[in-house]
Amino acid sequence: MEEINKTAKIQFFFRPFSADPKIQVGIFVAFLVMYLTSLGGNTTIAVLVQINPSLHIPMYFFLANLAVLEIFYTSAIAPLALANLLSMGKTPVSIPGCGAQMFFFVFLGGADCVLLAVMAYDRFVAICYPLRYTRIMSWSLCVELMVGSLVLGFLLSLPLTILIFHLPFCGHNEIHHFYCDMPAVMRLACADTHTHQTALYIISFIVLSVPLSLISTSYIFIMAAILRIRSAEGRHRAFSTCSSHILVVLLQYGCTSFIYLSPRSSYSPEMGRVVSVVYTFITPILNPLIYSMRNRELKDALRRALRKF
Repeated sequence: MEEINKTAKIQFFFRPFSADPKIQVGIFVAFLVMYLTSLGGNTTIAVLVQINPSLHIPMYFFLANLAVLEIFYTSAIAPLALANLLSMGKTPVSIPGCGAQMFFFVFLGGADCVLLAVMAYDRFVAICYPLRYTRIMSWSLCVELMVGSLVLGFLLSLPLTILIFHLPFCGHNEIHHFYCDMPAVMRLACADTHTHQTALYIISFIVLSVPLSLISTSYIFIMAAILRIRSAEGRHRAFSTCSSHILVVLLQYGCTSFIYLSPRSSYSPEMGRVVSVVYTFITPILNPLIYSMRNRELKDALRRALRKF
């Protein structure tokens, strides 16, 4: 009980990127610009889909939900990271606060990964079974798939967060990161974490490999179907609806695999922070840009909305 009380009183601090205040301010400005750009881009997509009846189809329903997930996903990290940058690493976070941030980050990130697999299935049905698309991808199924993504993210996040924060923490309390990431927090535990690291690796492998396998399988069938399309215009149109999704998948799964599937012996905290910047700040910016630049319907909806102003 005394050990639990000591752990509850501990506060964590995040290691600054640099000891130079000017560099910290520069990074703060960069993070703030990326965060606001991400909010603006993803909010624009979500609103465009909502206000345009022509976009009320499953593909854009999932895209709008992905944008909303990205808004909350980035917002779980950015405010505390920005405050920490300005304070030179002197902004404390309690263990419950760190646990809450970790829970929402893993919950939303897990739901994001599952939703990308759902979007691949949607494209598979649209291209391989176009005549049965509206019957297969009914609105009730779309809602169920979206809710299922959130439920799976929750079921992934809750046990992992509980597992890590049952560890005792004492003494060293500086997290070598800019948010409460699981590998970085586990390094501060004053107990053997081998079992916890093994559990994290196994769960991460399953969570990343199963959706990625479904995505890969979907795109094998999609590519085969595209190659059977006779007209060049038809092939280009089909490929353009998929290429943006493939780019987002590569960014998301590539970065998360590097963080959570790298062997502990080869894991570098500094490299981990850099890669984490990509999927917490840069990827949420690129998602709306990639989808909007490669999607004619979305660009047309944006132009119509801008003309009204």
